Amino acid sequence: MKRSPDPGPRPTGRDNPNPTDGGPPAQTPPASTVGPDTTPPSAAPPDALDPAQASPEPVAEPASASESPAPVAEPASAPAAGPASGQAPPAPVGGPDSAPAPSGGPDSALSSTDGPDPTRLSPAVADASAPPQGPPAPDGARRTGRAGGKKIPRWGRRLGLGVVVLLLVPLLIAETALRVNYTGDPKAGTYSRSRDALWLGHAWVDGRRTDADVTALAARLADTGIRDLYVHAGPLEHNGTLPKSAYPKARWLITAVHRKLPGVRVQAWLGDELAPEKPNAMHLEKKATRDAVVASARQVVGAGFDGVHFDLEPLHSGDRNYLALLDALRPATPLLSVAAHQIDPLPAFHSFWGTATGHPKWWSQEYFGQVARRVDQIAVMSYDTMQPLQSLYGGYVAQQTSLALEVTPRSTDLLMGLPFYHENRFGHWAHAETVPAAVRGVRLGLSRTDPDRANFGVALYVDFAATEADWTSYRKDWVRTS
Repeated sequence: MKRSPDPGPRPTGRDNPNPTDGGPPAQTPPASTVGPDTTPPSAAPPDALDPAQASPEPVAEPASASESPAPVAEPASAPAAGPASGQAPPAPVGGPDSAPAPSGGPDSALSSTDGPDPTRLSPAVADASAPPQGPPAPDGARRTGRAGGKKIPRWGRRLGLGVVVLLLVPLLIAETALRVNYTGDPKAGTYSRSRDALWLGHAWVDGRRTDADVTALAARLADTGIRDLYVHAGPLEHNGTLPKSAYPKARWLITAVHRKLPGVRVQAWLGDELAPEKPNAMHLEKKATRDAVVASARQVVGAGFDGVHFDLEPLHSGDRNYLALLDALRPATPLLSVAAHQIDPLPAFHSFWGTATGHPKWWSQEYFGQVARRVDQIAVMSYDTMQPLQSLYGGYVAQQTSLALEVTPRSTDLLMGLPFYHENRFGHWAHAETVPAAVRGVRLGLSRTDPDRANFGVALYVDFAATEADWTSYRKDWVRTS
């Protein structure tokens, strides 16, 4: 969970215009603006026109007899053409084909006594003034218009197309499968088992909440399936310790919840960022750090919490140090709960994604099972899925539910996360990741895999970002109390 545990204060320790034409027609045209492209490739819009498709520059009209002729540049002073010069050579006035044939014959030169005549150019001068012409483009292809532009060879185009196909085809197949996964009707009875959970922000233990807030919370949760509250009491320090000043009102909250919501358990939600992906973070490979985390768990249990809920991220699939930590935590708390990463939607997808992005977001199904066998409760963070449509997101949740059910022991509570927050960013689209789509996905996955699973529920993330529509959808689609 990369969002803030609470919007309030928290303890420290953590967690492009074209150039205009200038001058009268008799003047030398300005140097061409076509040259090395100074815009970074990544900044160009994907649908930008190819320079080859741009309209050619208009051909200059011949100067009229009443206008003053422009001086003709000497051949020796003409700038060199090509990418080394950075600019195009000046074009001759009117072009070589616009002037009438000189009266002196093909070998006559300009008169040095009468002054230059713009209509009387020798072939040598005309040839020197004309821009160099390259060979015709092969296969009738148009030139790019850029200095040094080259046509991509046919084999290069085929290779690029092949790469695109290799990337897009599996993606399209996977997305189609998710859409199909969202079809059908859930089985009857696939509703709440009264084992749901709710993540609560840090305001509940730092003094910002009051008795009136607890009363309102009790009214909100009445007649729902919520049995566990994950109350943010951290974050942990990077060395695994937890200052008691992080949760000064914990005892008050626990007492008030037990009084107004009998049977509801209050767990301390602890977490931190992990190395090696995060440079300045917790190092689970250090035994001293793991021992300190265990001591922190005992500390919050001593403060009255009914259990401890851990959210350590980013946790890479196969991390043996995390499994060792869970083994050490079991005797330290009467109730051990964890937030879990999503499971590979495709075999070994976490390895591919980790190599491509440096962030292996998913766990293998095998590793998920190894974690689930070591805890009393595991909650899948089944949001932030990058899915752009409700149908794809719902199908993704259905798949995740089935994958998790297949490897979670029946003695372990399995909870599927519901997005009770609304953000629009890469990885999460509020119009797609909705509570109705998630609940339908959960019910479809449960129906297909283990519809009679008793130790099963949903977990709502998070209280301070939830809307009335979120709560209404949860009660109508999952709890079925209205």
